[in-house]
Amino acid sequence: MSTLFDILASAGLWAAVLRIATPLILGTLGALLSERAGVLHLGIEGIMTFGAMIGWLAVYHGADLWTGFLVAALAGAAFGLLHAVLTVSLGLSQHVAGLGVTLFAASFAYYVFRMLVPVAGTPPTIVPFQPLDIPGLTAIPFFGPAFFAQTAPTYLAILLAIALGYLLQRTPLGLAIRMTGENPHAAEAQGINPVAVRYGAVIAGSALMGMAGAFLTLSAFNSFFPTMVQGRGWICIALVVFASWRPGRALLGALLFAFFDGVQLRLQPALNGIVPYQLFLMIPYLMSIVALAVMARRARVPQALMQPYRRGER
Repeated sequence: MSTLFDILASAGLWAAVLRIATPLILGTLGALLSERAGVLHLGIEGIMTFGAMIGWLAVYHGADLWTGFLVAALAGAAFGLLHAVLTVSLGLSQHVAGLGVTLFAASFAYYVFRMLVPVAGTPPTIVPFQPLDIPGLTAIPFFGPAFFAQTAPTYLAILLAIALGYLLQRTPLGLAIRMTGENPHAAEAQGINPVAVRYGAVIAGSALMGMAGAFLTLSAFNSFFPTMVQGRGWICIALVVFASWRPGRALLGALLFAFFDGVQLRLQPALNGIVPYQLFLMIPYLMSIVALAVMARRARVPQALMQPYRRGER
């Protein structure tokens, strides 16, 4: 019990929670934006993998870190365009198209990486984002190291969650997105183009997914390896349901999962030899399943989610 208390009282834990949550926040926001417009996006795992690779590759070849983030976002948007063509224009199964995008993006990332990066025993590295030193805040005992010594993309992710929440609830564009996800034919009757809205939401959401992947190689780590996303994309899909398709709750859900993950990482060495480490690896996923089961009962799914739209048809 004292070990757990020491972990919870550590500023390092809470700093790690924000760091672990950042790619989940960005990825969940991307999936949420797409689904609020009525398009299920299962391509997130592959897009995150490609974003991690291409952002890192851009910096490895001389670009600055923010340019790497931009390249990852553009790459994600390109895969989003592909997904939109398959699901919005052609009306194909959103499940199958999303899985196809994931397989294609992940495989293409590995192919490009092997073609452009020399094979070596140790993966080449870059200089990643460094924690910001915020005058007057970083020096605050406990709170400074825990919350005010993060890298810039972490603060960007939190700001994007707030901005997306405002956009969806307080702006005409957000209303158009929500109407399209609930009843695209009613949206069309109000002069909204559901096809354009869905294209825009899927492409913008995919750009956020690419940024989520880029965070892993440009901030959390300093190199790329093909399996580094490790299922985070699927966690983001679950977090969208947990959040009931609301950005504020998505932020909370990402922080909750990151908290469980951060705790289990610190419990492993503390209880080494007493409890099998595999049990600790299960903790964040088990707790997420429990939270998802509770929240999913109250979740209100967008009524037109996964339903292809055809002009003039009802």
